[in-house]
Amino acid sequence: MSAQVALRRAHRMPFGAEARDDGTTRFRLWAPAARSVELWLADREQGFAMSRDATGWAEWVTRDAAAGARYSFRIDGDLLVPDPASRFQPDDVHGASEVVGPLDYAWSDGDWRGLPPERLVFYEIHVGTFSPEGTFAGLADRLDHLVSLGVTAVELMPVSDFPGRRGWGYDGVLPFAPESSYGRPETLKALVEACHARGLAVFLDVVYNHFGPEGNYLHRYAPAFFSRAHKTPWGDALNFDEPGCEVVRSFVVHNALYWLEEFHLDGLRLDAVHAIADSSAPHVLGELARAVAEGPGRDRLVHLVLENDGNESRYLARAGEDKRPLYQAQWNDDLHHALHTLLTGERDGYYADYQPPLPHLARALGEGFAFQGEWSPYRGRVRGESSAALPPTAFVGFLQNHDQIGNRALGERITALAPAEAVRAATAVLLLAPPLPLLFMGQEWAAPEPFLFFSELGGDFGAAVSEGRRREFARFPEFAGPRARMRIPDPQDERTFARSVLDWRRTARTPGREWIDFHRTLLDVRSRDIMPLLSGEPVPETRWALLAETALEATWTFPEQRVLRLIANLGAAPVRHGGPQPDWGRAIYALGPGGPAWTELVPWSVYWYVSEASR
Repeated sequence: MSAQVALRRAHRMPFGAEARDDGTTRFRLWAPAARSVELWLADREQGFAMSRDATGWAEWVTRDAAAGARYSFRIDGDLLVPDPASRFQPDDVHGASEVVGPLDYAWSDGDWRGLPPERLVFYEIHVGTFSPEGTFAGLADRLDHLVSLGVTAVELMPVSDFPGRRGWGYDGVLPFAPESSYGRPETLKALVEACHARGLAVFLDVVYNHFGPEGNYLHRYAPAFFSRAHKTPWGDALNFDEPGCEVVRSFVVHNALYWLEEFHLDGLRLDAVHAIADSSAPHVLGELARAVAEGPGRDRLVHLVLENDGNESRYLARAGEDKRPLYQAQWNDDLHHALHTLLTGERDGYYADYQPPLPHLARALGEGFAFQGEWSPYRGRVRGESSAALPPTAFVGFLQNHDQIGNRALGERITALAPAEAVRAATAVLLLAPPLPLLFMGQEWAAPEPFLFFSELGGDFGAAVSEGRRREFARFPEFAGPRARMRIPDPQDERTFARSVLDWRRTARTPGREWIDFHRTLLDVRSRDIMPLLSGEPVPETRWALLAETALEATWTFPEQRVLRLIANLGAAPVRHGGPQPDWGRAIYALGPGGPAWTELVPWSVYWYVSEASR
């Protein structure tokens, strides 16, 4: 493939609108339950009856709908619906789709080949609240801040078109169309280029377990898109193992390839895959991962990351001669929950499984999952598979993310729940521990803004979400009464969204600047001393000892007997200790009294050492 062709990127799909080289555009829709399907060209106010085959596919090819043309599909002569594979929705989810010619965009990042896993430091962003502009362009203007911080991978919360201008993105209904309130497809591509020019990888959160309710017209003309046997907590489950599932599986696999190829992304984070029901073989997660490996993954480093409450390590196994996993890593909720419980003392909900928290934290740091087949009292079942044979780069650790903040009734960040010295200690553990770290936007300057749950749904959907949000927290004692529940911000209120927008002026003030310097120092140490240990994804020998209810010592022995050592007191009381030993090697970071002669772990102290390679 020539360099010129490589810089014009398009993913070919068997559905949707495809602008062809000969000047025609092919339109294709799967509508097995429709009596008739027409292509409606909005600019011409003209409809064309689409030919259909026995399997429900409707198709039309025309020269009258070049890039920029607006179109819809008319179902049974009366209902205009957008293209479920629309590449852009200029008038939101109920409006007409726009024909996009992906080859019209000229890329300039042809030399970019991605980042190896040990270099990944994730930074999760909600585009709409990250900047006052709330757009892809507003995000691009602040990339230099991330580079100077030491972040290497921008992770976008879902950008697939969702109803209204405000939302988290997990209720999207048009998974191929970038959210129009954030910008056009070309603006997102320009953001990706700007990231690559700065050495930043770009990951995107995608949702393949359900579609949102508003703007989802598939039930009308393709009900087989959804499972009859399975449900999710958020909506109808997609059909991956019942009649018609071949189309659904193709839709999802092509969506993953589309983002990776047409937008040159470096990876995807698959949301809540434990809610994907598929009894067939191969499982759709395996099919998707192999398609990525055999497609964009052949020529550059592409990483897939899971959120999976089931802790199924088989998806992360380094298998085959090249030790290539289906999925590079998984978000490690166990690590977060143990740290959060230590810092806050909270025991409600799933935090009840992490009592006492320190043993769970030690195991999560050393072996990945804290639950590897043990009974989970909160879930009432056994949870997890053995993960001790996996490298640390198979796990993503975090102290905050959109779920752990936004799923709280009042959206508090950890700095509103725990003392500053406790948060610093947990951060010093998180950012220097071998698992891949993730920061949530604003975390690096202890942003006080909450990250609340917000949406802009129409009709009865909005009222149902508002009521459901408050009803969800009725089981918590502090929100047991109706008056107390009124304190929970209304997701539909625009002020709820506005309260979640970051105030960047704080980065230039104290204490924001001090927090930023603290994070920058830690990430500099990680780049210099931790990342080289992880190159090639070795599986270190791990050991840990609990020194007190809040203090631990952990070691990771890497090839050539290089030993990384953590000694930490994550509590408010001092713990006696013998102090540094001669074989500990070089001190790379100390949060607490430094020097070679300390003999006590003061409250919230953290020490990291690395021994030199054996000769």
